[in-house]
Amino acid sequence: MTPTTRKPTYPIQTDLREYLASYERDLRLPVDYDDLRAFRESSPLLDKEGKDTLWETVLYYSFEMERIHEGLKEIYAILKCGGDRTAMEHLYVDRIDFCSFGNSEPFRIRIVNSINDNQDYYYVKRADASRVYGLELEHLLSPHRMHFLTCGTTLIEEHVAGVPGTVFIRDWLYNPQVKIIRLAKELVKFNERCFVRLLGDMRSCNFVMDMTPDVEEVQIRIRPMDFDQQSYQGKKKFYLPQFFKDNTELVLYCIHHLDPTTALQYQREEQFLILRRMNASGDRLTRLLDVMAGDVISYPEKVDQLREELAEHHKDRSFLLCESMGELVRHNLAKLDERVRKQGSPKPLKG
Repeated sequence: MTPTTRKPTYPIQTDLREYLASYERDLRLPVDYDDLRAFRESSPLLDKEGKDTLWETVLYYSFEMERIHEGLKEIYAILKCGGDRTAMEHLYVDRIDFCSFGNSEPFRIRIVNSINDNQDYYYVKRADASRVYGLELEHLLSPHRMHFLTCGTTLIEEHVAGVPGTVFIRDWLYNPQVKIIRLAKELVKFNERCFVRLLGDMRSCNFVMDMTPDVEEVQIRIRPMDFDQQSYQGKKKFYLPQFFKDNTELVLYCIHHLDPTTALQYQREEQFLILRRMNASGDRLTRLLDVMAGDVISYPEKVDQLREELAEHHKDRSFLLCESMGELVRHNLAKLDERVRKQGSPKPLKG
């Protein structure tokens, strides 16, 4: 299941810009996306095995290099520590990579600390309203915080660290360090989070496994790293990771290790947690959804298809009154609220 056409870039309109500015997401930045596009030459970036990564390392004219590097260090300081320039003293830009493969045509900035050689990354992309909504919804409704900035037609995103889903399936899925039930539980919860807030295209290449060693075992959390398909496609299944061919091994893993009753309980637990995050976000989520409801981030025919499929899924024809993707997200969340309050708080299972 893949998108049939390349997704267009939707501009950040005034209402969304004002929302972002009120939460210090929209700032003036010293370097923008167009500055980085003016590179002089590029060369393919290969992995450790000599294979093409689809990224290119780019170079700039010498008279532009210092300005760009200083600006990129300043952006990193803003992203990580509120602009404290003392944090920049020991940093340098080690590499700037460009990828023309993705919709946002991103630049990946590699920052290195000269004292201890510790490295970090962040991304400079074309600003896209649906991607921004995806990042902000992830910040408000998931267990994870997202740090990003916008400036004009530029979007700055932090790097989401973890093992790519494709690599995890290949190298870690049956590793004895991974506790079976914990992984299966997280897969069910991730599937539910994506559907509730309508984040699409969560194939294994678009999320990472954040693995943290604990006292006696490895804890796993699944994190999306690509928000390009937030509320864009018309097919309901596109918002359920379980239906992607790339995720088949993970689905079979869950079927083998979880009985339907336990899976349903984990699904209900995540629904309750999402509702709790909704309540904790207060007016911020309400304001975001109001802005999103009035914005255009997909084609009318896709909105029509999705509202029909959601109405059928929930057995609720009120979805047919929704006129935008933002309204569908808001209604989907309202439906979750209604369902959880009716069912009551779930009793947690062990694992």
